[in-house]
Amino acid sequence: MLDIVIEARKASLGPGMDVKRILPFRQRRMVGPFIFMDHAGPVEIQPSAAHTMDVLPHPHIGLSTVSYLFGGQVTHRDSLGVEQIIRPGEVNWMTAGSGIAHSERFEDPAALAGGNLEMIQTWVALPEKDEEAAPDFENYKPKRLPIFTDNGVWMRLIAGDAYGLRNDVKTHSPLFYLHVVLEKGARFGLPREHSERGIYVAKGSIEVANRTYTVGQMLVFSKGGDPIILAKEPSTLMLFGGEPLGERFIWWNFVSSRKDRIEQAKADWKEGRILLPPTDNLEYVPLPADRSKPAGGPAPQALS
Repeated sequence: MLDIVIEARKASLGPGMDVKRILPFRQRRMVGPFIFMDHAGPVEIQPSAAHTMDVLPHPHIGLSTVSYLFGGQVTHRDSLGVEQIIRPGEVNWMTAGSGIAHSERFEDPAALAGGNLEMIQTWVALPEKDEEAAPDFENYKPKRLPIFTDNGVWMRLIAGDAYGLRNDVKTHSPLFYLHVVLEKGARFGLPREHSERGIYVAKGSIEVANRTYTVGQMLVFSKGGDPIILAKEPSTLMLFGGEPLGERFIWWNFVSSRKDRIEQAKADWKEGRILLPPTDNLEYVPLPADRSKPAGGPAPQALS
């Protein structure tokens, strides 16, 4: 059953870096454990201005960030000392848990040539028992991510399980996340085993129940029924969802089941108790002015 159609909103992260923001949405804050989604690019900017897009060190708690690139590359540095160049087709899963800071920098001008940079950023909320887990980062190469092809359908399992596919990406709750490419005329169905399911149209257009949906739209389905997706043209989709975790509060880059934990995270960042990346510690994003409650605070910072 189709619950809601979400239209991406424009959000500016800095000069030349506008993104399509899909989640959170006022009428639908989460899909399964997924609480945040941005679609950045294709970025049209002169390679010489790449530094203006850099995302300075900033903090997270209570979530995992997932970075997935269609094109270009980004350099990730975090307070664990990890330094990782993120390339297309890889899964970069950072669990913030009790607290981590990281930066994302665009250090290879050639990676921006011809509007090549394009990426999807999602946040996955953690179950209550894992909200204070030790921070962690893992880079998964494409060879560790199963691919399925059939009748005009190509798909890569980013994380979780769906259609009988599994991989070793470490997750904390039942979910699925897929990159799907459809040829014109291809038909495709949603996985049935998950309670909440979303389809984000990254490229092209699709038809579901005789209605057409295009780039920047996300369809959210509850369990039950088996909607058929028809590609009206060559299309790229991100499919994701899973089991709901219960209410979560989000303020800036902090996610928690408890408002008081978010208040603590604010103080921790302001007082320097969340460490900066050791190889990127000369500048950082300051705590935003607090003008609203945690459930609807300042827009999340950056790509992840």
